[in-house]
Amino acid sequence: ARFSPARLVLFEANELALYSAEQEFHEHLRDVPIDYLIGDVKDPLRVAQAMQAFRPSALFHAAAYKHVPLMEDANGWEAVRNNALGTWRVAQAAIANGVEKLVLVSTDKAVNPTNIMGASKRLAELLCQSLGAERTRIVMVRFGNVLGSTGSVIPKFREQIARGGPVTVTHPEITRYFMSIAEAAQ
Repeated sequence: ARFSPARLVLFEANELALYSAEQEFHEHLRDVPIDYLIGDVKDPLRVAQAMQAFRPSALFHAAAYKHVPLMEDANGWEAVRNNALGTWRVAQAAIANGVEKLVLVSTDKAVNPTNIMGASKRLAELLCQSLGAERTRIVMVRFGNVLGSTGSVIPKFREQIARGGPVTVTHPEITRYFMSIAEAAQ
């Protein structure tokens, strides 16, 4: 069965990403009313405004910094702020506004974190697990590399192969697992 919401609300900090989603959804979901909001998950006032205005019954929280090399060293604190604090703010607002289900989209890198990005997402999971809520069910799903998703490594590999290589990898002993968008949605 297809999920058929009465209304969708997209809350996004990146204007270009929101615009791109608007264009794609306008083409493929013409019958579903959709609202597009610019906002930062770390801003509790904006998150609360969105929750109060639209009263969602289900919320999918996928906001995250996810590029491992960029989230180390000079950007580590921003990864923690966005991935963990942002999740905390969203979860608190969901509970305060009676959201029935909050789905945290996490990462396979949170399983046994070896970098700041993975650790920040694991912290986000632990924060959600610590929240006891009577009316809000908080669930988490961990995705690996989703083919065709924003930030997928596949376009980079394609470019490197087209130029004759080399194909760069984070570490030679890393095993990467990939899933299609359809598999991720299931």
